[in-house]
Amino acid sequence: MRGNGLPAADRVKPSSPLAFFHNRRIGVMLPLGFASGLPLALTAGTLQAWLTDEGVDLSTIGWFGLVGLPYALKFLWAPFMDRLVPPWLGRRRGWMLATQTALMAGVLAMAATSPRDALPLLGALALLVAFLSASQDIVFDAYRTDLLAPHERGLGAAIWVAGYRVALLAAGSAALFVAHSIGWSSAYLAMAGLMTIGLVTILLCTEPDAPPALPATMAEAVWGPLAEFFSRPMAVALIGLLLLYKLGDAFAASLTTPFLIQGLGFEKTDVGVARGIGLGATILGAMVGGVAMTRWSLAKSLLVFGAGQALSNLAFVVLALTGKQYEMLIATVVIENLAGGMGTAAFVALIMSLCDHRFTATQFALLTSLESLNRIWLGVPAAKLVEALDWGAFFFVTILASLPGLWVVWRLRAHLGQDGPTGILRH
Repeated sequence: MRGNGLPAADRVKPSSPLAFFHNRRIGVMLPLGFASGLPLALTAGTLQAWLTDEGVDLSTIGWFGLVGLPYALKFLWAPFMDRLVPPWLGRRRGWMLATQTALMAGVLAMAATSPRDALPLLGALALLVAFLSASQDIVFDAYRTDLLAPHERGLGAAIWVAGYRVALLAAGSAALFVAHSIGWSSAYLAMAGLMTIGLVTILLCTEPDAPPALPATMAEAVWGPLAEFFSRPMAVALIGLLLLYKLGDAFAASLTTPFLIQGLGFEKTDVGVARGIGLGATILGAMVGGVAMTRWSLAKSLLVFGAGQALSNLAFVVLALTGKQYEMLIATVVIENLAGGMGTAAFVALIMSLCDHRFTATQFALLTSLESLNRIWLGVPAAKLVEALDWGAFFFVTILASLPGLWVVWRLRAHLGQDGPTGILRH
């Protein structure tokens, strides 16, 4: 198993969790997480609001949803970012600088384009920005994994999540306020300006230590990550863990909005306010989870936070039974997002522990794509369950759906050490 090349002092846990916050490697996670999350809404919800405001028909807006495909397909070109090293700033920071600079240019171009006069051009630019954003995520994920020591991963992931969520708020809610006040072009110009935060951080941060050896050929960069992963004694069990750990969470999330609006009759504004509060709860949950992980093993974190994710769905069961009560809505959203934030911190730390540093970009993209499959296929069976049962019974089933993932964590607990993957995780 490869070490990360950190000095001996940095491979030892500090005596206090507060000491982690003086760590420069962890400190850069906040602005880089912000840079990662900022472009997403600009090609999704915020763009849809712009098109709606300009009178674009609903069918056309629906087609614009396809610009998000690069996020699902990013593993296809991740090997290039493992194999090729830009001639500036190094293997990871070089790609970070290139994608961030190109993103700023792409968002500026969107700001200068009118949906009324050049809708196809705006669609092409949105697709380009989504591709560049997905590419930036590839290298950001690799950078975070290569930079952080094993005992820093939980808190590092939590701070990254906090920056990412704040960026979604900026590119979503804040951009809409700016657009309402001074126009959509100005809103996108403002978002491009915020991207200087990531640009400056990239220039100031340090390059991770070099891996043992870069992939010698493009063929090795493509097939090496798969061959390495499946050479591990229990690779199938690890895939099962990735697929099952957040299954119950994703199952419940697949129909949360219809449940609140159609099932209980809450107003859209009620749901919007609840989501804003939920965003803060997610950040808080991620931070609490990250701090706990500075003291707990990865296995213990996955078990405790996974159980919390499962039990948090009980709040939806109670809400379904009590009906339309605003106070219960807020309590449910806070509980669910707190638990989800903790689970996300542990899950991201797990994925980082599974990556071989020769192929970090490709393996991280592949492993996260496994978890994202749940968000794609669960909608239909979830709807069928609600039709056959009722909302309360459905959310109880989502709790049961969380149990297989916890069972896999329990079976693998001896091999999921916080101080580094052992045994089945890496040769």
